[in-house]
Amino acid sequence: MATVNPYLNFNGRCEAAFEHYREVFGGEYDTFQRFSDAPDPEMSGGPGSDLVMHVSLPLGDGQVLMGSDVLPVMPAVEFGTSMMVSVTPDSVEHGQRVFDALADGGTVHMPYEGQFWGAHFGSCTDRFGINWMVNAS
Repeated sequence: MATVNPYLNFNGRCEAAFEHYREVFGGEYDTFQRFSDAPDPEMSGGPGSDLVMHVSLPLGDGQVLMGSDVLPVMPAVEFGTSMMVSVTPDSVEHGQRVFDALADGGTVHMPYEGQFWGAHFGSCTDRFGINWMVNAS
């Protein structure tokens, strides 16, 4: 069985986003590298060298949330509706806390509340432009 983990790209806000996600989900970074850490002088000393090259935040059970900024010479990240990160907290109450934290400063598309399929569900776009679904039973 393959493991699928989200990899999020940002236009210079990766560090702020992952600090927020670390507060929401808990835990510590497994990896945190800046472009300035790269041996290639064009990456390590050029524009954007202080940006995040790679970050990984373990979430448990082999799941990892990863991300990166894009360098100014790369195409900018365009946010849209083609992707959502789905989170399944271990209780309805935990789901409420996660949803509220992710929605803080963002846009709620569907409030977190009981649904006909027996779970509590909500969707939002966080303040960093990432779309989330929270579904807990």
